[in-house]
Amino acid sequence: MLRVASYNIRKSVGTDWRRRPLETLAVLNEIDADVVALQEVDRRFGTRASSLPRQAIREATRYVPVPLDARPGSLGWHGNAILVREGIEVVETTCLALPALEPRGAAIVDLAFGEARLRVVGMHLGLLGLWRRRQAAAVLAHLERLEPSMPTVLMGDLNEWNPEGRCFKLFARTHRVVMPGRSFPSRMPLGALDRFILSRDVTLVDAAVHVSNRSRGASDHLPVYADIAFAGSEAAGRHVRPLVSHA
Repeated sequence: MLRVASYNIRKSVGTDWRRRPLETLAVLNEIDADVVALQEVDRRFGTRASSLPRQAIREATRYVPVPLDARPGSLGWHGNAILVREGIEVVETTCLALPALEPRGAAIVDLAFGEARLRVVGMHLGLLGLWRRRQAAAVLAHLERLEPSMPTVLMGDLNEWNPEGRCFKLFARTHRVVMPGRSFPSRMPLGALDRFILSRDVTLVDAAVHVSNRSRGASDHLPVYADIAFAGSEAAGRHVRPLVSHA
């Protein structure tokens, strides 16, 4: 079993409006995922440098940032970053620009776990429904063109409050949309904005919102995680967790 996680870190600014990247990294250590998709990693103004220093990631976690086509000092692509546990092989990366009134993008990373392969998409969709639908369609169209096809996990902040939102329906035509639970705002969660979207060849074992004293204060979003299994994942060695029944 492999654990993936998604976390909108709001530029490492907590609910007390203080920027504390070490708190963000401490939350990631609590979740103990193998692959993490982060949103709002880079600062909004100036050089838009990463709010998570690379040196701090190296010293405080076992994660390695996936190299993306980002500006100098940045960690992500339009704020999206992917972290992988040390030892996981990055095979290929793609930075996809999405249609939007404001800059939006998706980071697509192909990973190898021994002989197994997994495609991960980190994304942060727009605030307006029309553009969310266009962005979802753009991501799906791009995935359809990629060769070879492989088990795929899409994750991120979809900014959709409506449980019957049209972007969910677009994804659900070919994928399974997973709602781990309410994740925003972190102090009193009302909206299930953070989701996982799984291709049909990925099995969901468990999914949840990570709630702790730290996660309630480290961002205005709570992180979410999913435990998954897919063909060949038994070859991932130490990265794969024992399969646990939650019946």
